[in-house]
Amino acid sequence: MSQGKLIVKPLGRSVVPNALASHFKLDIETIDKDEFPNFEQKFPLNQVPVFIGRNGFKLTEAIAIIVYLTNLIEDEKTKSVLLGANAEEQAQVLRQLSFTNSELIDTFAKFALILIGKAPFNKKLLDEGVAAFQKRVAVLEDRLSEYTYLATESVTVADLFAAAFFALLFTMVYGKDYTDKHPKLMRWFNTVIAHPILAPFINKSAFLEKSVEAAPPKKEKPAKQAKKETPAPKAAEKPAEQPAEQQKKPKHPLEALGKPTFVLDDWKRKYSNEDTRPVALPWFWDHYNPEEYSIWKVDYKYNDELTLTFMSNNLVGGFFNRLTGSIKYMFGCLVVYGENNNNGIVGAVMVRGQDAVPAFNVAPDWESYEFSKLDPTKEEDKEFINNMWAWDKPVVVNGESREIADGKVLK
Repeated sequence: MSQGKLIVKPLGRSVVPNALASHFKLDIETIDKDEFPNFEQKFPLNQVPVFIGRNGFKLTEAIAIIVYLTNLIEDEKTKSVLLGANAEEQAQVLRQLSFTNSELIDTFAKFALILIGKAPFNKKLLDEGVAAFQKRVAVLEDRLSEYTYLATESVTVADLFAAAFFALLFTMVYGKDYTDKHPKLMRWFNTVIAHPILAPFINKSAFLEKSVEAAPPKKEKPAKQAKKETPAPKAAEKPAEQPAEQQKKPKHPLEALGKPTFVLDDWKRKYSNEDTRPVALPWFWDHYNPEEYSIWKVDYKYNDELTLTFMSNNLVGGFFNRLTGSIKYMFGCLVVYGENNNNGIVGAVMVRGQDAVPAFNVAPDWESYEFSKLDPTKEEDKEFINNMWAWDKPVVVNGESREIADGKVLK
């Protein structure tokens, strides 16, 4: 049994708790907030991270969760480095964690939302917010002019937490024109994001080249009043005709194949309501018509770029959402196999017709996947389909058995 569940989002205050659980292989299940049922009902502030222990112990607030997870690390020496080796160091670590959480993040949020257009433009609030934030950055740089790190002479959770915040800042608002003016800050930042705990969670390719500029709303010129003219006598007007294109949506290309004898909605209901192995799958093979449908093995092409399993599962969810235009012609499952920082995506999807392209190309990212047609008359292909749709056996990849960590159903 795991030590608990960690509910997070990929960015922001969740990064360090996520990184600690992953790097130290803590026995904790990581769940994306969007995948956690009734999250806002259970946590009314609707904020992550959240930790739920196996005995019902609940913990909110990033700093508390970071300290708690660090204390779960078995290596006492590592723990003392990250949290501080004595009372004075521990106090400095907590002070710096608090400074980042309340002074840096909160001050940044007040003006960043204006810059990115999520809050109404107000020049006074924007200028005041930028000035307040820069005052706090100056406090950090005063420290970094004399010391290598923020709290002690080693990388602590305070450094990790602050660096994760600046990584978000550099993807949202500030670019190279800003970082070039802050060499002390960037020397520290580049050192900390290269730390093994944090490095897998930082995407430097997303950093901005140029800072976001304030864009005040354009003032519209008042329309000139047209001179009144006496209307000329008009002939009887014909009723306007609406173009046919506006009245009817273009049909999906698979519509041309006609109505199949195998009713896909019946199968989807059977799959949803019955036990998969003993009931649903036998029903499927009794009714499946290979002349009307084909089944495809779907492999993600870039498994080496995947990191956390829940993020891989989110990628699948996004892909399925973009297939909405073809959903009435498709059914299948994609699963995430393996573990954090060593996982992949594979699955089996049935489509109307004998070509995968018309069904999948409604999704802009469909070319990130490889499609191989399966032959259910071959026992190994049929077994693969059953396994992908039942999720009850490991996935065999290159001869290696890999456990299924998560997955999505397209139906």
